[in-house]
Amino acid sequence: MPGLKKRSLVLGGHATSLAIEPEFWAGMDAIAAKRGTSVTCIVRGIDEIRGASLLASSCRLAVLRYYQGTLEAGLGRRSPKALARRQIGSDTP
Repeated sequence: MPGLKKRSLVLGGHATSLAIEPEFWAGMDAIAAKRGTSVTCIVRGIDEIRGASLLASSCRLAVLRYYQGTLEAGLGRRSPKALARRQIGSDTP
C-alpha cells in the first residue's frame, strides 16, 4: 500500500487497523487536537454512523467535510458544518 499510513485502533472492543494517506491522518490529528479528544474517539464516531461505507473512505470524507466547512465559514458563506460535525461525532465547530 504505497502512500498509505496504517494505524491500529480499538473500535467496539475489537482491534482493527486503518490505512489512509498521511495527509488525512494529519487532518484527523489536527481535528482531534482542536476538539481536545483522540483520533480514536473521532474514528469511533465516524464508524458508528458510516453505514455500509468503508471506514477509510468515511474518514477521508469526514476530514474533507470538516475543512470545507471551515473554509466556507471563513469566507462568510453558509457551510455544511452540521454535516461535518455529524461525521466526526461532535456538536461543536
